[in-house]
Amino acid sequence: QVVVVDNLEPVVLRGVESQGMLLAAADGEQLAVLCPDKVIAPGSVVR
Repeated sequence: QVVVVDNLEPVVLRGVESQGMLLAAADGEQLAVLCPDKVIAPGSVVR
């Protein structure tokens, strides 16, 4: 599972329409996609 942010205005990135974004964190050169620490239902609210 990964956290996806949707309900965003569509935007074209590199020629492809994007309607959502992955939630990630960066620290210098490292990038981490944020993932829930337990199984959660699709569509759950991020708070």
